[in-house]
Amino acid sequence: MKFKFFFKPVFWPTVFFIFSLIILISLGTWQIKRLIWKNNLISFYLKQSTNNIIHLHKENLVPEEIEYRKVNAIGKFLNNKEIHITGKTYEGNAGFHVVTPFLMKNGNYVLVNRGWVSENYKEANNRRFSLIDEETSIIGIARYPQKKGYFVPLNEPENGFWFTIKPIEIKKFLKIEKEAFITSFYVDALRQGEKINLPIGIKGKINVRNQHLSYAITWYSLAIVLMIIYFSYHYSEGKLRIRKL
Repeated sequence: MKFKFFFKPVFWPTVFFIFSLIILISLGTWQIKRLIWKNNLISFYLKQSTNNIIHLHKENLVPEEIEYRKVNAIGKFLNNKEIHITGKTYEGNAGFHVVTPFLMKNGNYVLVNRGWVSENYKEANNRRFSLIDEETSIIGIARYPQKKGYFVPLNEPENGFWFTIKPIEIKKFLKIEKEAFITSFYVDALRQGEKINLPIGIKGKINVRNQHLSYAITWYSLAIVLMIIYFSYHYSEGKLRIRKL
């Protein structure tokens, strides 16, 4: 059985159709790539988090791939040199992350993101109860220096505005002139026990939002709908015909 196919595209609807179709397919493909990237990130996190804990106060050399590894350190916080990362939330409440240099027993310094505090407890004098002056042991997750997002402002240390944790920049601002200051990573402190204390540290459980597959399906579905509308329009206008011979 043979068919005769007749199709005479209308210029402007066709231009709009091609342009829109390319955009929709590109967006769907981009989401698929993001899905693969996110799945790899989750797998990497799970792998790293199950490795043995690294005792930073005993080590002068740390693994190259240290991100997401659980770490332990014994030493003292330099509470008079803490800084505050702006624009952080906890359960919908606006606040700050408290980042404090930590002098370890081996003489090395590492930055510790102790966790979230509200506006009322931003200043250390308003939460003396949260300051640890004696030697202490911390447990956390190693994180690489943060990268500034496209819409995130630059840090303004002189004005007290910090938006990203960049150890090199923070070390320079705090004037800690020590070669033993670790700048290749910082530590997110883990919440200890069930009781919530300020600053509120991270739980340590992976909570990475991954909806890229649904986004990809949405974009590809819109592309299919667009094709149906385009060819239906031409069929209704007599510009598209398929006949049996």
